[in-house]
Amino acid sequence: MSTPLMILLIYLGVISVISLIVCIYDKLFSKFNNVKLRVPEKSLFVFSALGGSVAMYLCMLLIRHKTKHVSFMLGIPVIILVQAALIYLGFHFEFFYF
Repeated sequence: MSTPLMILLIYLGVISVISLIVCIYDKLFSKFNNVKLRVPEKSLFVFSALGGSVAMYLCMLLIRHKTKHVSFMLGIPVIILVQAALIYLGFHFEFFYF
């Protein structure tokens, strides 16, 4: 396995774990109605956009967090589709050389 691919996989693994932790953390504090300790919705979208979108979406579905928010139920899948399209285009135009 090439070094760039290894670095990419490690990065995606780390950002996915961080996304899971942030989502679970926000879910826990949502039960206590503690607004001061909640994670801003913008931050959840940022972690998704940085590469943790699949992990974030699966976590949201599993722990039933933000599932009533249309912005999350549509926004995160849109981020996933955009990321998949960018990966496809990157390979198609040989931007990635693994």
